[in-house]
Amino acid sequence: MTDAAVTITPLENGPYLVNGPVTVLDADGSEYRVDRSTIALCRCGGSTSKPFCDGTHSKIGFDAAERAVRETDGDEPPK
Repeated sequence: MTDAAVTITPLENGPYLVNGPVTVLDADGSEYRVDRSTIALCRCGGSTSKPFCDGTHSKIGFDAAERAVRETDGDEPPK
């Protein structure tokens, strides 16, 4: 096994692109077969092939936050 880097990139109003060697598991711990080096994971909730993206986000007008919110040390998270 290599120490290859894995990157996760949110596409604008689209899926998470995951590039690199990953294992995708369902809630029961069963493994999804992944034969590609880059996969697209649904984040709109509308895909019929969850956890993978099927393009539904573009049909339902999914509007996503693109930036991570960074917390400052010692600050309470927003309510």
